[in-house]
Amino acid sequence: MRIGSGTGFGGVALGIAAGIAAAAAFVAGPAAAQTLAALPAPSAAAAAMGEARPIVAWVDFCAQYASECAVDPSEPDTIALTPRVWQTITHVNRSVNAGLRAVTDQEHWGVPDRWDLAEDGAGDCEDYQLLKRKLLAQTGLPRRAMRMTVVIDEKGEGHAVLMVRTDRGDYILDNKTSAILPWHRTGYTFIKREGQTSTAWVSLGRATTPTVTANQ
Repeated sequence: MRIGSGTGFGGVALGIAAGIAAAAAFVAGPAAAQTLAALPAPSAAAAAMGEARPIVAWVDFCAQYASECAVDPSEPDTIALTPRVWQTITHVNRSVNAGLRAVTDQEHWGVPDRWDLAEDGAGDCEDYQLLKRKLLAQTGLPRRAMRMTVVIDEKGEGHAVLMVRTDRGDYILDNKTSAILPWHRTGYTFIKREGQTSTAWVSLGRATTPTVTANQ
């Protein structure tokens, strides 16, 4: 990964920080009212339907990065989607997608599934999303409103995305595309996501559940 003057997580952070500053300056001026039209149309949120088991690799990740898994009930569970926030989310999504080198966990670590923060500049689907969430949280967005989510993708395989829960609906950050779509327009089958009241996961209504999220 080569962004800014660094590599790995630090390099991504440096490049994104510059982009966030530019986006903030753009929407802070007279153009702010015009950018309201660029916000996505409101849509329905994804409904949780009881508890679900987390991916095993998620449990291992939480043992190593407890602060990334903790739920702070004092944080809001949705984000107020302003033009500035939308610019920030869009920039982080694109920058991480462009900055990481895609590699499967089997190739990377010699195991079927491992979740981490792509600190060496490479990773697969869940690593992209975990890094995006970490960077977005550093901009001040509530981690509680950004939930790791497991889906079945177009290949019929387990895949991890980041669900950003907003006052205009639930939007999906994905390493397969830099387009940020409402959850119901992705074409994916939604299985489960992190809960917002505890570290337990919740079902999104489908019985079939992958044991790993092992594709790129």
